[in-house]
Amino acid sequence: MGLSDLSDGDLLRLLKAGDEEAFLVLYRRRQGGIYRFALHMSGDPDAAEEVTQEVFLALIRNPGQYEPERGSLAAFLYGVARNHVLRRIEQNWRYLPLTEEAADDGEGVWGAPFVGREDPLADLARAETIERVRQGVLALPPAYREVVVLCDLQEIDYAEAARALGCPVGTVRSRLHRARTLLMQKLRSWHQGEANLKPHPTVTRGL
Repeated sequence: MGLSDLSDGDLLRLLKAGDEEAFLVLYRRRQGGIYRFALHMSGDPDAAEEVTQEVFLALIRNPGQYEPERGSLAAFLYGVARNHVLRRIEQNWRYLPLTEEAADDGEGVWGAPFVGREDPLADLARAETIERVRQGVLALPPAYREVVVLCDLQEIDYAEAARALGCPVGTVRSRLHRARTLLMQKLRSWHQGEANLKPHPTVTRGL
């Protein structure tokens, strides 16, 4: 059995024993997910790269900080990444927060990852619309943004997301419900705004 066949826990035990190759395998396995999480949270590729490096530097410097009884190593790494990203968000305050005043009661909100759902925005799979989704996610307040990134974009289950965020599963569910509502409203407003800008057929006829 090669190192790539070992579990995260086994690789971490080898890392603690000084096996550098085990760390490289673990890094290659988990780096992509951590980077994507940091990128969706920050909207900044450079910041995402720095956060990813910080997460794995912290792991290699002190692998004992991970406690297996508290959840998976992946959840632990997302939690560390989250802390780094939130500090950057607080320092930069780059997002434009969506408000909750206009949020509806959840009607028409996604019940699962939203791409492909029957909806007025059924073309969400188009590249230009996916970019709008990214913009909408970045506009969410951090507490809502992180649950959308973990559960909808990273497709992590609620229990794992709760361990990463250090909160109850019920909190993840309620935040995700509200986040999806706000995000859907933002996307609908963009969609309607573009529709209003299109010339009426009676105006263009004969031109």
